[in-house]
Amino acid sequence: MAKKRKQQQRHSKEETATLSVTDALNEDVLAKLKAAKQELTKIEAKEEEQRQIQLKKERKEREKNKSFEELLNEYGDMGSKY
Repeated sequence: MAKKRKQQQRHSKEETATLSVTDALNEDVLAKLKAAKQELTKIEAKEEEQRQIQLKKERKEREKNKSFEELLNEYGDMGSKY
């Protein structure tokens, strides 16, 4: 009977020792971390949008500065013969 009690006590101590991170953190700290994560997500999305705009602008500039020979090589057989 004493062995069962020791085993039960040991199991209960192990369960309390393995608290999850959310259980150990205060609600305020958890809320701050979630807000920081959302802010970082917004910043990353804005940076990605700026990068896409910059790439589009660079492509347009390269297309604009192509020589006649480059344009002919690229689009030469696409047009009609008339």
